[in-house]
Amino acid sequence: MPSSRPSFLSAGGPASRRSVLAAGGALGLGALLTACGDGDADQEGKGGSDGGGAWSFQDDRGKKIRKDSAPKNIVAFTGVAAALFDYGIEVKGVFGPTRTKDGKPDVQAGDLDIDKVTVLGNEWGQFSVEKYASLEPDLLVSGVLDAKGTLWYVPEESKDKILPLADSVGISMYDRELPQPLARMLALAASLGAEVKAKKVTDAKKRFEDAAERLRKAAKSRPEIKVLVGSASQEIFYVSGSNLSPDLEFFKSLGVKLVEPPESAKKESGGWFENLSWENVDKYPADVIMMDNRTSALQPASLTKPTWKQLPAVKADQVIPRVTEPVYSYAKTAPILEDLAEAIEKAEKVS
Repeated sequence: MPSSRPSFLSAGGPASRRSVLAAGGALGLGALLTACGDGDADQEGKGGSDGGGAWSFQDDRGKKIRKDSAPKNIVAFTGVAAALFDYGIEVKGVFGPTRTKDGKPDVQAGDLDIDKVTVLGNEWGQFSVEKYASLEPDLLVSGVLDAKGTLWYVPEESKDKILPLADSVGISMYDRELPQPLARMLALAASLGAEVKAKKVTDAKKRFEDAAERLRKAAKSRPEIKVLVGSASQEIFYVSGSNLSPDLEFFKSLGVKLVEPPESAKKESGGWFENLSWENVDKYPADVIMMDNRTSALQPASLTKPTWKQLPAVKADQVIPRVTEPVYSYAKTAPILEDLAEAIEKAEKVS
């Protein structure tokens, strides 16, 4: 990895990347969806999607992009491309985790047909400027994961060659809860021509809202259940804090009892997570463990450490995946809430 990677990527190489998505205040679900749901989808940026008229969009960096018509040659971070695909918007190229080592779609590729897009880079630091230019891009889209407006997976060392080739849009996953980036992604899709009132979209949003309510009820009825969010490498077990992750902060706002490392323990990672040796993996009692499902992290089936196998939640088979970098569409995030609600509903108290 490049030396200029963000502080939350500093420990342990690729396997140490935490949820680099952020959180906002603990608004209730109804207020949050009202504040940044349908209204955002109808905001400025929609005009270019019908009739071939002028297009504009103000992104989450405060940058307003104007074009004579809606962009057609779109290149995006893989997870963003997958979210846009769920709304009927296709891209020409992607960058970020797209193919696994055996050639299958990465978890972040969602329902993308990865054989129909040009992959500019599959790992951190990879981005082919030459391939990008050959696509004649008119828009680049990625997430924003810090206060500086840095575009996720656009390499710092080559950004001065990449960004002048096309306008760019940043959708922030920083300092907000899960419904906010969902609404902003929907707004961008709407501006690009997506039919956001289509039954497929409205049904997915309703499913998300129902799932959030189910999780709220599960957490309220089982307040004794503690949930630990972790990620594994060969040397280190990472315990994620919730205050910088939109999924975890949203879970917390719905009443889920998350294990929260103290700020002093998260200092090394810039506030994202605590590093534990495998000898100390039992530091925090937990009833349910959510494990990072990204290909950069070791998966539970591959973990043979005796200290891991002795954890009460592991022995009770109460370990579920954590979709650490979600595809920000309602269709892809609703199951995340449903799975956590089910785990809490069924969990034995083992901590």
